[in-house]
Amino acid sequence: MDFPRHSLMHLFDRFAGAATRQAGSPAAFALALFVVLAWAISGPLFGYSETWQLVINTGTTIVTFLMVFLIQQSQNKDSTAVHLKLNELIASHKQASNHLISIEDLDEDELRQLVRFYRHLAELADREGGVKCSHSIDEANEIHADKSRALHERLQREGGTHRKHEPA
Repeated sequence: MDFPRHSLMHLFDRFAGAATRQAGSPAAFALALFVVLAWAISGPLFGYSETWQLVINTGTTIVTFLMVFLIQQSQNKDSTAVHLKLNELIASHKQASNHLISIEDLDEDELRQLVRFYRHLAELADREGGVKCSHSIDEANEIHADKSRALHERLQREGGTHRKHEPA
């Protein structure tokens, strides 16, 4: 019974992604503008009645209500993907703190404590020259060499081989 639920979730996910991409397109805006203009132009024909006003109010309310769920689904998926990418970067960098992996699960007090910590680090960096102070190319090369060395050592321990990627 898990397959139909999985299939339904997959279909909804695909539909939500496509719908939100289309909703943000120039064509969707043009269509919405056309509907509003057609409604406004039809005002004299219907005597600007309460029914005439109710049509646009009801239509926009229904569309907004449904779009909230589609947009939220897409935002949830995008947010999860970004968190996973950041977690991978943190986990793969030997100098990064693994304590930051899944930081989104912390409560507000724990997050405020981390904000204070990183503000303190920013103050220390400002004392060293702020954003105008950058790392040298030599430092970047050293970090890259350290990562390459660590990868080579890990592959040797695992019995694998490391092939360099050729430039395209």
